[in-house]
Amino acid sequence: MHAAVGERLLIRGKAVDSPDRHGEIVEVHGPNGEPPYLVRFDDGHETLVFPGTDSSVEHSEQPPG
Repeated sequence: MHAAVGERLLIRGKAVDSPDRHGEIVEVHGPNGEPPYLVRFDDGHETLVFPGTDSSVEHSEQPPG
């Protein structure tokens, strides 16, 4: 998984009644855009995330440069 600051992280709920979590990547701590990521979730909570298979990055549509 690779991401950049400003992109969105989606973590799918693990149980039927668990909601998905959405947040903005505010820091990338791994080399070359790899995890872990500091994520600010939509509820305002910030945490360091090591995304699993239930996660995906919503990449920016802006061209590089």
